[in-house]
Amino acid sequence: MAFKPVYVVDGARTPFLKARTGPGPFSAGDLAVQAGRALLLRQPFAPSDFDEVIVGCAAPSPDEVNIGRVIALRLGCGNKVPGWTVMRNCASGMQALDSGIANIQSGRSELVLAGGTDALSRAPVLFSDDMVRWLAGWYAARGAGAKLAALRRFRLRNLAPVIGLLKGLTDPVVGLSMGQTAENLATRFGIDRAAMDAYAAESHRRALAARAAGAMGEIAPLIDTQGRLYPEDDGVRADSTPEKLAKLKPVFDKPWGNITAGNSSQVTDGAAMLALASEEAVRKWNLRPLGRIVDSQWAGLDPAQMGLGPVHAATPILQRHGLGLNDLDVWEINEAFAAQVLGCLAAWRDDAYCREHFGTAAWGDLDPRRLNVDGGAIAIGHPVGASGARIVLHLLDALKRRGARRGMAAICIGGGQGGAMLVETLDEDRP
Repeated sequence: MAFKPVYVVDGARTPFLKARTGPGPFSAGDLAVQAGRALLLRQPFAPSDFDEVIVGCAAPSPDEVNIGRVIALRLGCGNKVPGWTVMRNCASGMQALDSGIANIQSGRSELVLAGGTDALSRAPVLFSDDMVRWLAGWYAARGAGAKLAALRRFRLRNLAPVIGLLKGLTDPVVGLSMGQTAENLATRFGIDRAAMDAYAAESHRRALAARAAGAMGEIAPLIDTQGRLYPEDDGVRADSTPEKLAKLKPVFDKPWGNITAGNSSQVTDGAAMLALASEEAVRKWNLRPLGRIVDSQWAGLDPAQMGLGPVHAATPILQRHGLGLNDLDVWEINEAFAAQVLGCLAAWRDDAYCREHFGTAAWGDLDPRRLNVDGGAIAIGHPVGASGARIVLHLLDALKRRGARRGMAAICIGGGQGGAMLVETLDEDRP
């Protein structure tokens, strides 16, 4: 069955702002709206011309539960343009794109605004179950005697907060944090601390080089309500060297682990929005797309090995199109952890792993010069809902800047899944 082509018309993202002390200056909705406005200002069509708005978000705030609809209305799409929200953990933004692709291919939509957002600095601090039960008893108490009895049952330990972000980053089935799953990969493939820290330092170096070269053109600067300007990703560090990273203590598997804050992705606020169009919409509006999405794939695997999701999602695409790892010009593999990306590369080199899971011999070495060419989430940050959209957008930009043709964006997903998209630039964009 031949699928209708789906074009990425344009895209924009906010700077990714590292979570520090307390809530950040922007809600998830604010971030997506600012990215969406920057994108829309460049288009010949109006916000109301979209057929739908689809937004991935892993942690919407209680007042933005269906954040896709909130964003659509705030962008001026009007009451008639439906907006909806998807959640696939780290790949929520990629899922939004894939949902838009499916509706365009089925003929239900022609022009879709899709992407992802999260303000992880605003993840909620929750009451414990004990505190909730005490509050229920307190509000149910009638009369002074009942209230006094309820007060006697109160314990200070009830006030111990539950950090929502930490619960969200722990798999409820296998009982492991995402960092512990990365430790599993390091052990499985013999990835040592020095290799992780070297990879993390290189992510920062590449991100700084890309910034200096003007290769982050998809960023739309932010301005907060106090007039402060946020022009670029603020977690990229020139002093993230292997020597300095080696001094950091393990976070997830104390005291013997190797995963640290320095060789992990940053907890971040940010958004990325893309306009998708059918061939008919491209002709109608005389658009000049960035490129097109050729194929996509979702995969499942052991949640305790979730970091290998990119291998399980990208490999079937390679098989369908008769491609090898280095037949693609550029790869984006989201950097949840240095050990996770290095684990993916090790899995493709591992003959036994590839025969067990894909029925093929080992795929060999992915040329590191093709991978995350402008740095990744270790340096830039990982706002969970946005990252899947960001890597697709940046991949197309990286291909166009190089006059190259094909690339793969792939991401691991908490819960034991992977997502991948094969993209290509258009013939007129290549020499």
